[in-house]
Amino acid sequence: MPLARHQLIVVAAAGSAALLLAAFAFQHVGGMAPCSLCVWQRWPHAVAVACGAVALFALPRLMAFAGMLAALATAAIGGYHTGVERGWWDGPATCSSSGMSGLSTDALFERIMAAPLVRCDEVAWQMLGLSMASWNMILALGLAAIWLMALRAR
Repeated sequence: MPLARHQLIVVAAAGSAALLLAAFAFQHVGGMAPCSLCVWQRWPHAVAVACGAVALFALPRLMAFAGMLAALATAAIGGYHTGVERGWWDGPATCSSSGMSGLSTDALFERIMAAPLVRCDEVAWQMLGLSMASWNMILALGLAAIWLMALRAR
């Protein structure tokens, strides 16, 4: 028997909540401060959790659609972050290294002093060769599929 829409919504929202809790555990228990792209990936998960909460009381189809979009958004940010970490493309200037040629000594010093403590283009933790950003992307795509099943459920 297939799962009902509300059950799927609870599973998807709980998945986002679990990923948020894991991110906060890495930060506050594990002492791994997040880079700005890591923080960006958290916001859509929070939106997905909120969509799940609202869907239990009203507008379940609309909230399932919004939850799916939120999961796809964090997956996209995770994919972008993965590319930055692997050097496939440049990340935001605020948290990635970039060329230093053509800079005066004073400009170079200012850039160093303004640099964030946590860089987006360095992998702080990995499992099975994948960074947290990569895992977020993969898991968020799975959550988006669950949200889609909830959207299509009767």
